[in-house]
Amino acid sequence: MRISQLEGHKVALWGWGREGRAAYGAIRSRLPALPLTLFCSTDEAREASSFGDPLLAVELEATGERLAAFDVVVKSPGISPYKPEAQVAAARGTRFVGGTALWFGEHADTVGVVPNAICVTGTKGKSTTTALLAHLLRAGGHVTGLAGNIGLPLLEVLEPSPAPEFWAIELSSYQTGDVAASGVRPQVAVALNLFPEHLDWHGSHEQYIEDKLRLLTQARPRIAVLNAADGRLASVGAELIAKGESEVRWFGDAAGWHLRGDDLHRGDTFVMDTRPLPLPGRHNRGNLCAVLTAIEALGLDAASLAPHAASFRPLPHRLQTLGARDSITYVNDSISTTPHASLAALDCFAGRRVALLVGGHDRGLPWEDFAEAMRVHAPAAVITMGQNGPRIHALLAPVAAQGSFHLAQATDLADAMRQAREALGGEGVVLLSPGAPSFGTYRDYVARGRHFAELAGFDPEMISTIPGLGIA
Repeated sequence: MRISQLEGHKVALWGWGREGRAAYGAIRSRLPALPLTLFCSTDEAREASSFGDPLLAVELEATGERLAAFDVVVKSPGISPYKPEAQVAAARGTRFVGGTALWFGEHADTVGVVPNAICVTGTKGKSTTTALLAHLLRAGGHVTGLAGNIGLPLLEVLEPSPAPEFWAIELSSYQTGDVAASGVRPQVAVALNLFPEHLDWHGSHEQYIEDKLRLLTQARPRIAVLNAADGRLASVGAELIAKGESEVRWFGDAAGWHLRGDDLHRGDTFVMDTRPLPLPGRHNRGNLCAVLTAIEALGLDAASLAPHAASFRPLPHRLQTLGARDSITYVNDSISTTPHASLAALDCFAGRRVALLVGGHDRGLPWEDFAEAMRVHAPAAVITMGQNGPRIHALLAPVAAQGSFHLAQATDLADAMRQAREALGGEGVVLLSPGAPSFGTYRDYVARGRHFAELAGFDPEMISTIPGLGIA
């Protein structure tokens, strides 16, 4: 859908976060006379009213009845289309779209493709992978836009001048369906991995997987770059090949870009040792293979760009080493929102004394596999906190009783850090990798990571900037 197609229709905005404000700005830039209704919170309503837009009506309650009064509702990504009120309105003919769908509609060529768009999704590692993709493309002299779920809504860069040669776009599971709904195909879609995630938004693990895969199964990218080591993606890749709608290229496969130990190979050709690269965790070094496969899919020489990974700046809140205080190193992995992410973070510090801080908003993800892993890969201490902290603690208690690690419960992050320092006895790593969202206690994972930095004695302003956002 193009923005111009909203003209003549009853249109509402649902949500006034950064994505909602970007949608408002984009629509107003193209359709200044279109009446709009905004559904948002009381605090957001005050901000929206300060715009002084006589054609913007603000309402505080988005009921199914009210939403059904509109032809199109442009909703923010964090609002689930599976909410009962959204389902009621959809059943009565209301069309729900997101800003991602509008952006793709505006950038399609004559055959319905965004020929320079590389979309990256996956449960873990998608932000670092997208940023690394932009970094390597820019190192090769290609002006590249870095936007999407990584921190810059696509509609904030609707029509940059000059236009970039390539777009590196991170998509969450909230946004992959938007690309499919736009009816526009990306040139390249990269899928890294699939683990249980965002069950409160999607409703079930099965629905999450289905929504995530819509970038492949319904958006029909010209080229799909898939992880050969992920069983579900391997199955989807086989289906795409059988249908003939998308070309499939694999990473993590011996014939293409893959790791042998820590060595990067292209087929049988050794390229470089990845251990010195500023990519925390072997999983991130493995995702370099995804980036290089995507670059090859664009027709570029990936091997010549691979060494530029050495100058990549790691992203904040993602296995970010803040520094040391009194012989204790503090690592901020606040973006970790699944137990699998916490396990991957622990793996990065194998052989060191670690006190791991876990817990946050409880959205029903299973922690049984994490508890089982603690039988053989436990850190020195695990401190639980947050809404799901008691549930995690109960699962870990029988394992900790065997004496393999120290287990404690904390009332909040400050208490968790105090107990972590005590458990380490003056030497080791305090690792915030909560495996759960921050909702309820913090505005988002950034606020949680900033608070962690403050409590550890570091300047939160110095650790929060995402390098390279926008056009460069």
